[in-house]
Amino acid sequence: MNIFVAKLSYQTQEDKLRTVFEEYGKVDTVKIIFDKYEGRSKGYGFVEMPDDQEGMAAIDALNESELDGRNIVVKKARPKAKAGY
Repeated sequence: MNIFVAKLSYQTQEDKLRTVFEEYGKVDTVKIIFDKYEGRSKGYGFVEMPDDQEGMAAIDALNESELDGRNIVVKKARPKAKAGY
């Protein structure tokens, strides 16, 4: 399951995000998105968990919870939209 995490503090690191999600199950990947020009976090990222039940448990528990001083938004990621020309 691919999980979208928003409203992250600019100081939140991928290792910390992984640790928080691992409380609910196995985590395959964690990716915080960075601005390529400024080199800082854009305040959102993605967590991949192989087990959907564990992923849903993490979403239910962590949505609107506090992490590094911010109330984060956690929900199932939508597939990336295809560019239509």
